[in-house]
Amino acid sequence: MTGQEFSSQIGKVSKSLKPFAIRLTKDVEDANDLLQDTLIKGYTNREKFSDGTNLKAWLFTIMRNTFITNYQKMVRRNTYIDNSDNLQQFNSIQNSTQNLGTGTFIQQDLTKALGKLEDEYLSPFMMYFSGYKYHEIAVSLEIPIGTVKNRIHIARKELKQMLHMYA
Repeated sequence: MTGQEFSSQIGKVSKSLKPFAIRLTKDVEDANDLLQDTLIKGYTNREKFSDGTNLKAWLFTIMRNTFITNYQKMVRRNTYIDNSDNLQQFNSIQNSTQNLGTGTFIQQDLTKALGKLEDEYLSPFMMYFSGYKYHEIAVSLEIPIGTVKNRIHIARKELKQMLHMYA
């Protein structure tokens, strides 16, 4: 088979390879890369293809083997091998605890920010935060529902501005 005939045959078969590549990689971009690698390997090794055999099956085998090889490389790259005698250091991340001090600072800053809100904005905001619906807040505070929505919006906006460092 000439190079041109081989290219033509691969072009016809390559459309059926893409769904298989997507099934293997579970990602469209990775599937495109795998398909490209497969086609390059097919072109470069075309002398190994025997006329009269199934080209599609040959390319599927190349794709599967390429995927497995790439996967094994990725696993090896992400594997950490520790040759030290002290295994306690290696497992120390699992035994670590979080520093809860940042939560205390956030709580203090939030309390300060809420204290700076005017009462007309704080009351509807706190009721909404506690789970009340807009209409329930409107009835309780004896103000229109549009005013409730507006005041909650303003309270959120001011809090967001005061707590911008946590965004």
